[in-house]
Amino acid sequence: MAKRLLVAYGLWALGGPLGLHHIYLGRDSHALLWMLTLGGFGCGWLWDVWHLPAWVAAANGVPAPREGGDSGRRVPALSPLRLLGQLAVGVYFGLVAALGLPSVPPLLAQPLAVGLGVHLVSSVGDQTSEVLSILGSAFLASFLFQGRALAVLPVSLAASIAAQRRRRYRAPGGAAAGPGLPARLYHLGLAWLAFAAPLACRGFCSALGVLGTLRALLHTAGQLLLLPLRAARLLGEVLGLSGGDPECGSGRGARGCGERQRRAYEVLGLPVGSSAEDVHRSYRELVKLWHPDHNRHRAQEAERRFIELQEAYQELAGARRAAG
Repeated sequence: MAKRLLVAYGLWALGGPLGLHHIYLGRDSHALLWMLTLGGFGCGWLWDVWHLPAWVAAANGVPAPREGGDSGRRVPALSPLRLLGQLAVGVYFGLVAALGLPSVPPLLAQPLAVGLGVHLVSSVGDQTSEVLSILGSAFLASFLFQGRALAVLPVSLAASIAAQRRRRYRAPGGAAAGPGLPARLYHLGLAWLAFAAPLACRGFCSALGVLGTLRALLHTAGQLLLLPLRAARLLGEVLGLSGGDPECGSGRGARGCGERQRRAYEVLGLPVGSSAEDVHRSYRELVKLWHPDHNRHRAQEAERRFIELQEAYQELAGARRAAG
């Protein structure tokens, strides 16, 4: 099916930074590069407008002049613009790998990402290069410059030089020579996902960390706002001015008496906070009632209750002596 120049310009205007016009013309490497760099960082998308007529003609099977006007040569001429693009995209891919794959050793992730970025630029248009040579140069440079600041720059430079040394033309063929559109979109989607997934995961983890930090800051701010109230409450307890139960002792807060004192009041059959006279009177009555000598028919129960009464009385009497 013949490609139309008007459709190509429409796709360039609507989705040029995503490479829609390149997908339409069968330039999948160029489309993937634009998808991963948003139209060559914006500049490449604007530059495309001058080349669309030639690309449409090439997609329709019309022979077009090769880059640099070297149609009679077997090896493409050195292109400073392509070399600069290889260097920039290699650095970009290396930085993305450092951000998205922090758990992967830099000697593995960085040269692999740089090499793939450089090879992607090498495969744009009617040219290509040897990916093994590019990756080998990237790994060697990464080994030599490991631990250095901005090591991604010499790695990208070495890979770009290797790509230029091994540059060659593709076999001629138009858009119809490749697989169908669904298969092409599937492969482009997988490549885009492999690039974007580590960054998305990293961004999600960073967002969770930011939310956790924000939550901790809000909790700290709340504690600081409540600090004057807590200080005043503590001062009131120390001075005996708090509205709590005077028989419960200090430092108990809103929980009132401790469990031991509550239990002591229950054993003596008194409500919490009863006076000292009530505690003493109830203790004397219950001790007489449960004295083991008066309950020989239930000696074990009487002994147990007698011990509980003594412990309860000592607990309450000791608390009053400490408070006094």
